Order: sequence, then structure tokens, then C-alpha cells
Amino acid sequence: MNGEISGRAEDYLRSIYEIMKRKGFARVKDIARELNVKPSSVVEMLKKLREMNLVIYEKYEGVRLTDKGKEVAEVTKRRHETFRRFLELILVPRDVALRDAHILEHKLHPKTILQFTRFVEFITNYADRPRFVTRWLEEFKRYCEKKEKEVSKNFKSTHESCY
Repeated sequence: MNGEISGRAEDYLRSIYEIMKRKGFARVKDIARELNVKPSSVVEMLKKLREMNLVIYEKYEGVRLTDKGKEVAEVTKRRHETFRRFLELILVPRDVALRDAHILEHKLHPKTILQFTRFVEFITNYADRPRFVTRWLEEFKRYCEKKEKEVSKNFKSTHESCY
């Protein structure tokens, strides 16, 4: 998105945005809890974000996003959701997909992110997508289930021979 905004700063902006959506406001302790960091770390980052004109923050008051901060937060959230949805499409468990989406949202080139976004939209929302897509996803699920059974069977037979 913007070379001067770190991935960590984007995480803070996204968290503030999500907290504000849920509660209508965000406080230091809410952000600390959401990101699993100390309140002092939150205060330090809020000062940096304020200097970048991304948040409105005064000590002992709530935190609000500026228009620019909201825009960065929304873009970061969309990237995160795209990767989470993609990973869940390929049957990655949700808890793992959430963690890995977080990694991907900051590490990939913008053109790669754009193509992931287009692909996920095509697979999930595009009205004119080929009918085979739904069938392909069902077949992929069956394939994964079959492979899981094979792994489980091989693991069981390997371990039974040990006894």
C-alpha cells in the first residue's frame, strides 16, 4: 500500500478499525488486548500513527482513525480477508488460515495481492464463473479427504508394527 507504513502499523490500524466497528470506539486497553501487546507498546505506536496523521489520539481518551488511517485500515482488512478466504478455499483450517493470512498480507507484492483478490472473487462471487468451479472445489475436498485417510492409515499401520 504505502512504503512508509510498516506492516505492524497496518496491524494496529486494522485492529483499531475492527474494534471501532464492534464497539463504536477504541481505547488503548482494547487495542492491547486485540493485538496481545502491552498498553505501553500501544501508546508508543499511537504516537507514531498520530505523527503520520493516521489516528487522532490524546492521552486518556479514545482513539479514532483519520480518513487516511481508515483508508489504510480498510485496504489492510481487505487484503487479510482475501488471503483468509483463499486459504479456507483450499481447506486450510480457519485458525491456521487467520494466522497465515496475517503473514501473507504484508509479505507479497501488490500485483500478486491483486491477482489473489481477483481469483478469490472469481471463485466465490463472479456470477458468470464456469459451473465446473463448484464441482472442482467439491472434487478437491474429496481428494483431500482421501489423502487424509491414506496418511492416517499409513500412520496407523506404521505404528502398529512397532508393538
